[in-house]
Amino acid sequence: MPTDSPAARPVDEAFIHSIERPHPSLMKLYFLQALCTLFLFPIVIVPLYFRYHTLRYRFDAEGISAKWGILFRREVYLTYKRIQDIHVSRNLFERWLGIGQVMLQTAAGSSSAELTLEGMEHHAAVRDFLYARMRGVRAEPAVAVTKEEDDVVALLGSIQAELEGARRSLERRV
Repeated sequence: MPTDSPAARPVDEAFIHSIERPHPSLMKLYFLQALCTLFLFPIVIVPLYFRYHTLRYRFDAEGISAKWGILFRREVYLTYKRIQDIHVSRNLFERWLGIGQVMLQTAAGSSSAELTLEGMEHHAAVRDFLYARMRGVRAEPAVAVTKEEDDVVALLGSIQAELEGARRSLERRV
């Protein structure tokens, strides 16, 4: 079980963009799932092991992608505009391990999720980020103003003042 709660750390857009792998607790969850199959454990754990070790996520400016697999490689890319609904699911074991699943649905007609982000430690923050992006909210980075840009703004302000003075004098003549 994680020692620090997901709510203890601030989560911002840069943190969401840095998520590339599921939380290590996902492998523990896969182990518990395979353990429930009793004597089929060796057969079930192998695909789950490779899925965990090949699972990669990427959040970019236009959408989110996930890819996994060795023999049968699968890659899903969803743009934020296509996302119709977002669900967070956490079963008993996932709550115990401090992770969750973020399920993304589109208007593709399927009743199941188009993409499921498994092993998300900050599942609520990921959900909120995706809701904001699917609604078109864009976070603009703060721009630092340099001395040269400050000088240009001052020059443009003085040019504007001169033009307004010239316009007023022309209006007085007419």
